[in-house]
Amino acid sequence: MNNGKQLRRHRIFRADGRAVVIAMDHGMFGANPLGNLREPDKLIAQVVAAGADAILTTPGIAASFGSAFGRAGLILRVDGGTTRLGGSWGQMSQLFSVTDALRLGADAVVAMGFIGGAEEKASLASLAAVARECLEWQVPLLAEMMLMGAASENPAPENLTTAARIAAEMGADFVKIAYTGTPESFQSLVESCFVPVLMLGGDSKAETEILGQVQDAMHAGAAGVAMGRNVWQHPNPAAMTRAIADIIHGK
Repeated sequence: MNNGKQLRRHRIFRADGRAVVIAMDHGMFGANPLGNLREPDKLIAQVVAAGADAILTTPGIAASFGSAFGRAGLILRVDGGTTRLGGSWGQMSQLFSVTDALRLGADAVVAMGFIGGAEEKASLASLAAVARECLEWQVPLLAEMMLMGAASENPAPENLTTAARIAAEMGADFVKIAYTGTPESFQSLVESCFVPVLMLGGDSKAETEILGQVQDAMHAGAAGVAMGRNVWQHPNPAAMTRAIADIIHGK
């Protein structure tokens, strides 16, 4: 990784090479219910105080609530174009430039990569365009990889492993991807991907289940998590963030 990217990466990952990233980009796609995300400024302040290393969010939230971020890094979503009302998730494309993200103070950007469906070619082309800008401006790229088509109906560990590797090959500096189901299969994914891997949380789960997955993912070599609904739909987002941070940073 080049020097500019290294400097920005240190604003997201701690000295132990791990990161707790709380995702708050769901409003961009019409998420409902919003839970504690209804008041972004309060939520950001709570999770940062509880140990979040970075916030993954949208241009609107970054522009409106920048003072709430404190020491936390900012990962800005630069793609979109579909909502839950439209339903065509795989048709997302780049909406904002990397320079737009830099103007808002971003330390990294995030973009989707859809693998396995008819949308794959256009999605990877969009991801490549973002990666190209990130290289030019020395901004780390987080690729959020999701399976589509038949692969999404049976998210086999080997397909998730393939998606993570493709992200690295496309120029992502770190990858956000679903848990594969077992520590052994997730370890295989991590070992097959030559950039850091963050486990995503996905649909809301019982607290014990999601914390167990975080524990297993970390034992398997994950660099942390990028988690949203399992934090901001929780009755106590600060306590949930603290529990995740304790696992990831070994407290």
